[in-house]
Amino acid sequence: MLTLGLIDSKPSSVALVDDGRIVAAVAEERLCRMKMAGGMPVAAMDEVLRIAGANPSDVDRVAVAQVVSVFEPEPIAWKGWFDTTINTRSSLLDRLGSSLAPIAGSNPAALRAQQTLKRWLFRDRHKRIPALLRERWGINAPVSFFDHHLAHAASAYYTGGFERALVVTLDGGGDGLSGSVWEGIGGRLRRLDSVPSFHSLGNFYSYVTELCGFKAERHEGKVTGLAARGQPIYADRLREVICYEEPGKIRYLVPMYHRSALRVLKSRLPRDFDRANLAASAQLVLEEIGIAFVRHWLRSTGMTNLCLAGGVFSNVRLNQGLFEIPEVNQIFVHPAMDDSGLAVGAALQSHAKQSGGRLAPARLPNAYLGSEFSDAEITAALTAADLMPAREDRIQEAISERLAAGAVVARFQGRMEYGPRALGNRSVLYQPTDPSVNDWLNERLGRTEFMPFAPATLQEEADDCYEQLEGARDAARFMTITLDCTAKMRDACPGVVHVDGTARPQLVDAETSPDFYAILTAYHAHTGLPALINTSFNLHEEPIVCTPSDAIRAFLQGRIDYLAIGDHLIPHPAIETEGPGARS
Repeated sequence: MLTLGLIDSKPSSVALVDDGRIVAAVAEERLCRMKMAGGMPVAAMDEVLRIAGANPSDVDRVAVAQVVSVFEPEPIAWKGWFDTTINTRSSLLDRLGSSLAPIAGSNPAALRAQQTLKRWLFRDRHKRIPALLRERWGINAPVSFFDHHLAHAASAYYTGGFERALVVTLDGGGDGLSGSVWEGIGGRLRRLDSVPSFHSLGNFYSYVTELCGFKAERHEGKVTGLAARGQPIYADRLREVICYEEPGKIRYLVPMYHRSALRVLKSRLPRDFDRANLAASAQLVLEEIGIAFVRHWLRSTGMTNLCLAGGVFSNVRLNQGLFEIPEVNQIFVHPAMDDSGLAVGAALQSHAKQSGGRLAPARLPNAYLGSEFSDAEITAALTAADLMPAREDRIQEAISERLAAGAVVARFQGRMEYGPRALGNRSVLYQPTDPSVNDWLNERLGRTEFMPFAPATLQEEADDCYEQLEGARDAARFMTITLDCTAKMRDACPGVVHVDGTARPQLVDAETSPDFYAILTAYHAHTGLPALINTSFNLHEEPIVCTPSDAIRAFLQGRIDYLAIGDHLIPHPAIETEGPGARS
């Protein structure tokens, strides 16, 4: 049975699942080139059908992840909560949330009222999505809608590979909730509890992101990185507005909802607060609450395997703290933990529903589920950009030699990654020995980042690089968790170790990614180093590259030494000087 999953919120995406196996998954932003694009994922719809070699008539079912949003038949740019041009209906909801928040903690009727009004405001979505599928693509398959947090839970549980697991979702909000707790046993999910949207741990962190001068729901990772550079001196002030309460509850202690939240938080901070200290304080409070919340449910259920999804779990430091809970044996974070993963989750839950509510969890083999391009398409793009195609018979060895000589290499190869992390196929690579690399390479790419670059590491060498790895290997395959580095790793690869002694690894093995593994193996042979810097191949405020043309433009504008695209290795035409990252 071929099921098409989709989500038209931000970031919108489409997935195709064939009898429980993910065939393709693509976020619209990669194709339309608008970061965090929302609206109907029209290009992604065409692309996943193309990848799968399927016709619209082959689709047996459509599974839409439920989200309360304005129906948009075309992709739209996400401007954020605090943009002054936000549409009227969303502004009404913002005011509604502010007015209901004071009573929502003690009166469930407030939550029901919010949900009812939201569904009334956006009631046309359930009618217009099936109509658009019929009119634009000729998809006449039955359409089902699945709860936002159920889709998150399904994405984590059914790809984690654990027959028994505690499944936790936490995010900014969706369908009136900002979190949920599930028991996954024997391929079936059973909800145990939920967190109302009025008490969102994800929104709390996003509000702090905005106060730190970044964009909420886009730059939370910068706050996570910045946190290690500050001191949590404002933690007590933040604990005045949000806390964990027994048994298993997350609570706002004062009403906070979007714009009102900024006023609430500012009123508790000194006028000249230091943003690094604020970031450190918010990270500490996030970890305290998140760990206490999850630990309660681990103890209540007796579960030892933990599956996670939702935007809060893009916070890799929190994920490390959760893995270090004594009750946790193994941890898995779905690679597309943000809302782009809801398309996969809805499709998997649809399969489970058709099988009596049960679907056997299966370990996700890899995250290479996106677009791939032929050598003819790559050659045509290089020729159009006046770049001479230069084929390398031993491309992996050639890349490793350039890296060992100190060059920066952008790699474009095979199928694009699913989720927010670049995992070698759309990555910028560099040697891990230069502790200043975070500054000068980000400057080249037009970025302002505080997280260090992540190390792609040979699987068989990982135990020499990271502490307490067992139980987190699958999470580390997808770069979704930080781990403490060994003394050996800190000494040999300072360019990938954060100031707190941690790194966010991607473990690479021959089965999951044979070509990338070959590059790392050859580099190890040349240098004795088991890891390379792996950062996403994109320019600032742009999605990760998708097409050969995207890659060529980012390569040229980012002043990267070499572009390894397919079997071609192209030197940058304007880089000749010596220095960090320059060709030698």
